[in-house]
Formats: sequence, structure tokens, C-alpha cells
Amino acid sequence: MPELYLFDTNILVHLVRNDATGQQFRAKYKPFSLDPKPRFCVVSEGEIRSLALQFLWGGPKLNQMEFALAHLGRLTIEKLEVMNAYAMLDAYSKTQGIALGKNDLWIAAAAFSADARLVTTDNDFDHLTPDFIRVDKIEYE
Repeated sequence: MPELYLFDTNILVHLVRNDATGQQFRAKYKPFSLDPKPRFCVVSEGEIRSLALQFLWGGPKLNQMEFALAHLGRLTIEKLEVMNAYAMLDAYSKTQGIALGKNDLWIAAAAFSADARLVTTDNDFDHLTPDFIRVDKIEYE
């Protein structure tokens, strides 16, 4: 069965900006032609919509953002298995002395419960691999 990918918020930002990292990501993952369709966590949608306002994105970037959000699949967080994963990953992170941000916890919980490989540009999830989630890191240019 083909692998399911979940894109972190930073991946969505690079995808919209179509910068060097976004182009590298597009070349490697072909996000709009993968099957199964890649996903994003609903928390990332809130984050990227806030960033669009903060960065004063205009028409073309807003159009690209809306296209990406419409094309990719949305994972919600209200399911019990996601909430249980959130609790488990939060407790584990704290026992490791790591204060993982709440949005990152939701994203990791969504990846865990969907058995999806999380694609990101940062190191925030390193302590959760390989025991809880699988992570692909895109080098930030």
C-alpha cells in the first residue's frame, strides 16, 4: 500500500511561496499527483491562514494557498484516537524534558493516528521518531 503523507505547516508555506525549498519539495513529493492524496492537519490550516495575514500575502499566494488546501486532504482532531495520541505524545515529550508546542502536538497526533509520514523542515518532532511517528525532513534553503 502506498505511503500516506501529512504535510507540516512549514511545508505548506514553502509550497505556497514556491521558493527553493518549495520547489525541492514539489520535485521530490509531487504533492498534487500522489495517491493516496497527501493530508494536512486542520491545525496547520489555521496556522497558514494566520501566516497569510501576517505576511500580507496577495492574490497569487492566497490563490495558491486555497488551491493547496482544497486539493490536499484535511485531517481533523476531534476523533478520540487523535485526542488519545495527543495525550500520549504530550506526556512522553514532557518525560523527555521537551516542551513541544501545542500545535505541533496536534499535528504529530494527527500523523500518529492516521499512520502517516510527517513531512517537515524542522527538528521539532525528532524525539518522537521512530517510536511514534515517521518523519521526512526537507532541507530548508
